[in-house]
Amino acid sequence: MKIIIHQNEAAAESQLGGKAKALAALQHCGLNIPAWFVVTPEAFELSLTPAQVAAFSAAQNEAELHQVIANIAPRKEVKHAIAQALPVSFATGELLAVRSSAVDEDGQTHSFAGQLDSFLLVAPEEVVQKVVAVWQSGFSERLLAYRREHGLSLLPKPPAVLIQRMINAEAAGVAFAADPITGRRNVAVVSCVQGIGASLVSGECNADTYQVNRAGETIERQLSGSAPVLCDEEIVRIADLVRATSQHFQRPQDIEWAMEKGQLYLLQSRPITTLADLADPAGALNLWDNSNIAESYGGVTTPLTFSFARRAYEEVYRQFCHILRVPAATIQQHDQTYKHMLGLIRGRVYYNLLNWYRVLAMLPGFKLNRRFMEQMMGVKEGLPAHLESELAMPSNSEKLRDGLNLLRMIGGLWRNHFCLPKTIAAFYSRLNEALQEPVPSLSEMRADELAAYYRKLESQLLTRWDAPLINDFFAMIFYGVLRRLVEKWCGKANANLHNDLLCGEGGIISAEPARQLRAMAASVKDDSAMIETLCTGSLAEINRQLDSHADLRFQISHYLHQFGDRCLDELKLESATLHDDPLLLFRSIGQIAKRLRSNQPEVVHRELSSRDQAEAKVKALLAGRSLRRTLFHWVLRHTRARVRERENLRFERTRLFGRVRRIFIELGKRFYADNLLDDARDVFFLEVEEVLGFISGSTTTTNLKALVAIRKAEFATFAATPSPADRFETRGTVHQGNQFQAIKTPSISTIGDSRQGLACCPGVVRGKVRVVADPRNALLQAGEILVAERTDPGWVMLFPSATALLVERGSLLSHSAIVAREMGIPAIVSIPGVTAWLKDGDEVELDGSTGIVKKVATNSHEFSRMELPGRETA
Repeated sequence: MKIIIHQNEAAAESQLGGKAKALAALQHCGLNIPAWFVVTPEAFELSLTPAQVAAFSAAQNEAELHQVIANIAPRKEVKHAIAQALPVSFATGELLAVRSSAVDEDGQTHSFAGQLDSFLLVAPEEVVQKVVAVWQSGFSERLLAYRREHGLSLLPKPPAVLIQRMINAEAAGVAFAADPITGRRNVAVVSCVQGIGASLVSGECNADTYQVNRAGETIERQLSGSAPVLCDEEIVRIADLVRATSQHFQRPQDIEWAMEKGQLYLLQSRPITTLADLADPAGALNLWDNSNIAESYGGVTTPLTFSFARRAYEEVYRQFCHILRVPAATIQQHDQTYKHMLGLIRGRVYYNLLNWYRVLAMLPGFKLNRRFMEQMMGVKEGLPAHLESELAMPSNSEKLRDGLNLLRMIGGLWRNHFCLPKTIAAFYSRLNEALQEPVPSLSEMRADELAAYYRKLESQLLTRWDAPLINDFFAMIFYGVLRRLVEKWCGKANANLHNDLLCGEGGIISAEPARQLRAMAASVKDDSAMIETLCTGSLAEINRQLDSHADLRFQISHYLHQFGDRCLDELKLESATLHDDPLLLFRSIGQIAKRLRSNQPEVVHRELSSRDQAEAKVKALLAGRSLRRTLFHWVLRHTRARVRERENLRFERTRLFGRVRRIFIELGKRFYADNLLDDARDVFFLEVEEVLGFISGSTTTTNLKALVAIRKAEFATFAATPSPADRFETRGTVHQGNQFQAIKTPSISTIGDSRQGLACCPGVVRGKVRVVADPRNALLQAGEILVAERTDPGWVMLFPSATALLVERGSLLSHSAIVAREMGIPAIVSIPGVTAWLKDGDEVELDGSTGIVKKVATNSHEFSRMELPGRETA
């Protein structure tokens, strides 16, 4: 049993402890370290009597443990070993430092700073007594509380004890290779006092503090007295010392040092444990925002979906810049910008907003385009003024070239606008050809055939998404111009008239599901047994009942063929579609049929009357102004066409995503069949290139089951963790130290009787609200107002039953706004905190023309949520 280890001896960490282990590792680095030796934990164990060993092992609580430790006395062998070691390492009578060196002390995650006792200015004859005191501190109430707080074992191992020559310091202190408070990695922090450093470490006195940058310049000084303790040369030497130890250990260190007769000594070195939770404020800035995109990718999104969406956004916005005549060299120069348009933060999809602005800044006339883009994206807050410097703005010498490029871009836009109908027709033709059912069918293809088919789709469509891009851009422009014309020519009293003018346009595919639902419900409204089965039966029972309703079965089959890929979170590849589970469709048909059968008044949406009234009002306001009227109607006509096509082209995106979903589900089945995955749907926890690379031989990880297991565990944690803020900044490494908290806490009150949102579709409605988190479990009663955080096309089956729509998120060009206007449902979107403000049964009055919602009465005993039978509550 080894009791003493000298500083040049090789030894295990369990014998040295954390503090001595660090000094041993630095022994041959040319650093000035005071002489030392270690009393190993074996000395503690040797000092226990057999009775104490038994009591130590049997201790049931802290009090019994303390009783054992309080009576420990070092054995004769231990005293003898220490007495022999002292003259080997130190001069006769030299004062010493007796320090704790526990195994888990000064570690990478827990420093145990101040938890165990250390003693300075110890005479050689007092060393044994102080060693015992250090042992006892290793089991103190203070240390056990620390271990309990950090989730560590409550029965610590006995500490090693470091015996070190005491430095008779003129100055001493601590130094950090990075700022432990702010997290700045490019600054070393030096703190010092006169004399030995015990008073600094204990916090008994104030210290001088210096900050030294990478160039060795002292950039900040905070003095505790009238004169500095250290000169500039000494400050830099200490900063160099802490950086040298950090270089050796390959992580920023926290050291104690002392200065004696001009010699700098290193007393101890340990990792800075606080940095893991601190972002570097000098790191690269990113601004994240989920405005608008949360409508498509709400909640936790799987790796497969994110990797597909990230690639799609990259290619689409390259094309966007190409269409707008951005020079090819400029596009190539910003390659990394396009690759990082999106980010995945704790499993949620966000816009990398600075990269969106960087793309926008490539366009001539940046400031003009910026406001339009913010409007289209639904960004609630613009780019903060202090971040504009992050973007490359044209210099004076570039302004002439920028103006010429702007004229060139405008010319290209007019050409694109003139050719847009042909471009859209060509896009539909190309899409329909690409999405023809392949031969052999997907279910018959081998894995390599499925991969090749995906690559073909990618080349046919993903890199040729011109029509939706051009149309969206003009929808944004014309909608913005229409709104400005209404404000300027029709007066403030009619500021939302542009929304009324867009009601009931017709030809919007997203309104078709609601029409077909009503038709299917009407066909069975006289069959009470069928209605009951649709409302409460299982899928098997419904399918059996449909055998006697051939007409309804045909209508359902037609609906699924056309809209089967329209589902909740339809752009998330992992989402179950109506092909997978049509129960929501059956329940919706049944509930509408039940209302028809019971002669409950069906909700009547008056889209055409709102539109007619708005047109009459514009005609009266512009009477006698033929030029204005001509221009206004030209803008209105194109706004209607572009908004209509925007929604219809979004449906084509749904079709493409549906096909991609089927491809990867089939690939998951192939991998499962070959025992590469435990479940076919585990494919959603792989990225697109990981799946395809496994097939082609270019992937780096072939143990797919292990990779999926890691991802599943991490994403389960994401799902159980509160969502990051809607908008936040990060610095440096995004997933290290950043807290993803709001830049400024939104002041959303849940008290008060009114809220203001964006008016989308006119109409004054008064009624009780139904707050819906998941439409699969929701049932709206006659006359109820639908309240939701967000909606996507999968919610459209609830729209026919709603008298009005209140949505927390969204913009004037979001899906819910467009469909509400088409169906004539009074609607308001972007109402801050509406789902927290309103509870089921609250009575409100809303005005879809002004965007104002007023709470008329509160339901003090909230009625129970009504759920669709046959499903568990989410």
